[in-house]
Amino acid sequence: MSHNSNTLSRYAWLSISAAILTIALKLAAYFITNSVGLLSDALESGVNLITAIVALIALNVAARPADDEFAYGYSKVEFFSSGFEGGMILAAAGAIAASAIPRLIQPAPIEQVGIGLGVSAAASLINLGVARVLLKAGQRHQSITLEADARHLMTDVITTGGVLVGVLLVELTGWQRLDAIVALAVAGNILFAGWGLLRRSARGLLDASLPTEQVQVIRRILAPYEDQGLRFHALRTRGAGARSFVSMHVLTPGEWSIRRGHELAEAIEEQIRQAIPNVVPMLHVEPLDDPASWQDTSLDRPGKLSPN
Repeated sequence: MSHNSNTLSRYAWLSISAAILTIALKLAAYFITNSVGLLSDALESGVNLITAIVALIALNVAARPADDEFAYGYSKVEFFSSGFEGGMILAAAGAIAASAIPRLIQPAPIEQVGIGLGVSAAASLINLGVARVLLKAGQRHQSITLEADARHLMTDVITTGGVLVGVLLVELTGWQRLDAIVALAVAGNILFAGWGLLRRSARGLLDASLPTEQVQVIRRILAPYEDQGLRFHALRTRGAGARSFVSMHVLTPGEWSIRRGHELAEAIEEQIRQAIPNVVPMLHVEPLDDPASWQDTSLDRPGKLSPN
């Protein structure tokens, strides 16, 4: 893999440290103001801490080399991590809604708004800085775990912004129920974010194909060979965390030697490696003039009946 566990673990520790600091700041803001909106914000930061710890564990597991039991490596564990993060976000949304509904029914005044807003804004700026660092690192190292953590933190930043605006409006208008309404809006926002993470994680666990852009890159690599009369089929791709897998069948003239077919496959595999980072290409060479070569385009090729 292109990254090591020590490098990515440092980013996970950064996320954990930021989560602890922002939880302390947001809880302080809640106790100062008695705002349920700020409490909902603090609860979401609690989720950040839990998911950052899970991300640290997942990154260390994903960095393990392949072995006899897991011949394709451990990188797919990152989808479990991002799925867990999505589930925790949904749980946080439920907790926020549970704390906001009673306050919607029986509003309570907000106190010392200025100090509370300042403390919460400081926490939001910390999250913004960390989110930008994690997002760049996740994209650079192709780590869905870091990218999911970064997008969660960005959701937290947006959430905090909405809460701060809501608390300020409560202070300006005197409409105390607005505080609970903002908290419920926060719950709806992070519910959407959590569902997106769950969906993406499920696609990875179900071996969804690589993005269309990458598949098109592969087809562009194959096009010049097809112009020479070669054929390709059974092209399959899948992503497993930071790794990608590509397999296909290469149909060559029957009179070609094994060496010539092997050298062609090696050349194509190298082009794919150069075009797609952390990819594992696997090509199977078959003769064009053998009818059996055209029978295995589907995933499950029917087996031949044994003679009696």
